[in-house]
Formats: sequence, C-alpha cells, structure tokens
Amino acid sequence: MAYKILYVEDNVDNMTLVRRALESRGYEFLWAQDGHSGVEIAEHNQPDLILLDINLPDIDGYEVARRLRNSGKSSLVYVPIIAVTANALRGDAEKALAAGCDVYMAKPINIRELWARVEGFLSSVA
Repeated sequence: MAYKILYVEDNVDNMTLVRRALESRGYEFLWAQDGHSGVEIAEHNQPDLILLDINLPDIDGYEVARRLRNSGKSSLVYVPIIAVTANALRGDAEKALAAGCDVYMAKPINIRELWARVEGFLSSVA
C-alpha cells in the first residue's frame, strides 16, 4: 500500500511539480487548493504526511496546522506536516513550528530535499 501525501497548495504549477515528483516515487497524491479544503480532505482521507503552503487564499497554513493539531483525531494530531513556503523572513520557520508543523522548507522546492524529508518522515512511520 502506498503512503498518502496531501499537498495543500493554491499554485497549480507548484502542485504539478510536487505531484510528479511524489508519484514517481510511488506515493499516492492528494491535493487541496485552499486551507479549508485541506483540513476537510485530511479529516476524510487520513494522509500519512502533509505538505502545507503557508500563503493560501482563505486561511493561512499556520491556521491549517493549528486546526489539524487540535482536531482531536489522533491521525491528524501526529501526522507529519512539512511547511513549504516562499516566506523566508526571520521568524517564519519558528512561526510554522509553533503552529504545529514539524519542519520548514523554503521555496523554490528542491526535489531531492523534498524526497529526503518525505522519506525520512515516512520511514519512521513504517
């Protein structure tokens, strides 16, 4: 059974790049275009890992992470969340971690780094 990875991202080009990279490694890919949809898809599909953009059109990624961590569902309280964002100001990584993300990755996305981070989290789940 393939691991399910949810990517909450409003930019179709970014989503396509990540989808191709993850599917090439055999992962099942789920996508949400905004924060509300991301929370809903996570609740219904119980992904093994979530990639989370911070700048979303409705609620930001920080709020998505907080809602997932406070959902009461153990599958979402403990699911690894990787913040993937163009925000590169001092304090942004700390803010993502404080909201409930496990790690912070800056855009543009480095595919090798993405694979390494994803595989690192999912190998500890197996």
